Amino acid sequence: MTLNHDLTEEIRAHWSRRAATFDMSFGHRIEPGAEAAAWAAPMREHLGPAPRRVLELACGTGEVTRLIHDQGHDVTALDFSEAMLARAREKHAGKPRLRFLHADATRTLEPDNSYDAVLCRHLVWTLVEPEAAFADWYRVLRPGGRLLIYDGDWANLPLAGRVAARVLALWNRISPEPHIDGAVGEQHRAIMRRLPFAGGLRAEQLVPMLEAAGFSPIRQLSHAPIARAQRQTTGLRNNLRTRLYDRFILLAEKPPIA
Repeated sequence: MTLNHDLTEEIRAHWSRRAATFDMSFGHRIEPGAEAAAWAAPMREHLGPAPRRVLELACGTGEVTRLIHDQGHDVTALDFSEAMLARAREKHAGKPRLRFLHADATRTLEPDNSYDAVLCRHLVWTLVEPEAAFADWYRVLRPGGRLLIYDGDWANLPLAGRVAARVLALWNRISPEPHIDGAVGEQHRAIMRRLPFAGGLRAEQLVPMLEAAGFSPIRQLSHAPIARAQRQTTGLRNNLRTRLYDRFILLAEKPPIA
């Protein structure tokens, strides 16, 4: 428990330090237009008609928060980093139907059966206690509620990713690019090595874990439309970054009461 606590605090400190520049790194900020529409499409198609009560976990600087809120939902956006929440609150100051909450996504402390949907982007790979988190998310969902997860395997490169990585490495030697927020720094790598999903996160790993928490059915959705949209609005270097990793979307449901 102490080890988990220490790692959680290290993760909190790391992401808090990155808050000021987080949106400056590709993959964190969501560009208006085609990219925003691609991220929002699974929400529009699967969360149900507004207004739904939606809990967004690890909201960070509030990029995904905007997409959920713009669809007319009542949003509680949660993060355990006060620095990240400060950026999100600044972006969304004065908006109705929006509450920010300083809390741990593994143990939200929200009431049982209180949300129509739970949503997270790029959170699951960082979970120190994934089984406890999935049980908690199941608990706060009402029967028939849905869980929408956007994530990826950030530890392993597919063939296309290995080619892209080599080109990026050569490009960076010729024309160095600063890593704005430390996403590939040594501290980030040290944290990754100690996580349960240190060997990589794949959709097929999560399915039995979500089933064990009670979710059924569980469907995998394609992340490809998001990558295609990102390529429309970015330069060649970031275009290559969209090809580095296998990313996925999972949709899970808390069974309705029979």
